[in-house]
Amino acid sequence: MHPDSRAASRRHPPAALHPSRRPLLLLAAAWPLAAVLPARASGLAALSEADASRGLKAALETGAVNAVRLLGVADGFWANPRVRIPLPDPLREAGKLMKALGQGRQLDELELTINRAAESAVPLARNLLVDAVRTMSVQDAKTILAGGDTSVTDFFAGRTRAPLAESFLPKVRQAVAQVGLAQRYDQVAGKAASMGLLKGEDAGIDRYVTRKALDGLYLVIGDEEKKIRRDPVGAGSDILRRVFGALQ
Repeated sequence: MHPDSRAASRRHPPAALHPSRRPLLLLAAAWPLAAVLPARASGLAALSEADASRGLKAALETGAVNAVRLLGVADGFWANPRVRIPLPDPLREAGKLMKALGQGRQLDELELTINRAAESAVPLARNLLVDAVRTMSVQDAKTILAGGDTSVTDFFAGRTRAPLAESFLPKVRQAVAQVGLAQRYDQVAGKAASMGLLKGEDAGIDRYVTRKALDGLYLVIGDEEKKIRRDPVGAGSDILRRVFGALQ
């Protein structure tokens, strides 16, 4: 390049991209994604209805059983900060005063107890979760397979939350009834709820724990589902590899 040309280039840098050309660049950037989408769709369409149904049922059962195994043991909730059940808000707000009055040990005991109650209740969910799979139609399977990352979790919550709450509640109630502070909380919280100062679902500590236990269970089922979607080969099932591999 001639020296005068280089000097002119330094004096006059390239002009900014004209706005009229930006949509073309955006289209070019999006082209690889557009090319991938038909392949994904054709991979799913190539699955037989039987394979789609079998693959989803395998994923459902694997995720549910793994979640129950992880949570339904000592420290399943207590040692996992993502699902550990805190004290209800009213007790947490009163915690500083109670500790100042020498009642901190009772708070600690109650928090451990409610997490132990959840751990003892979760194994009751295994059969209900697995049985929920049997209610699925082939169309349900394909709809869930084409859904988002939490579609399996949403399916479980929609089908099992109400019956699982009924199943968990007596187990949780039995565990927390042994702690005197829980009984006092119920008395105070019940009055607060009747006055509209507290949500009805938190008026009894057993119902609070049951709700939080189910939230934790579905959260971990979601984690297990995402693992299967990310790594169907690592799931160790041929049908999972074929079905979820088609969605990669």
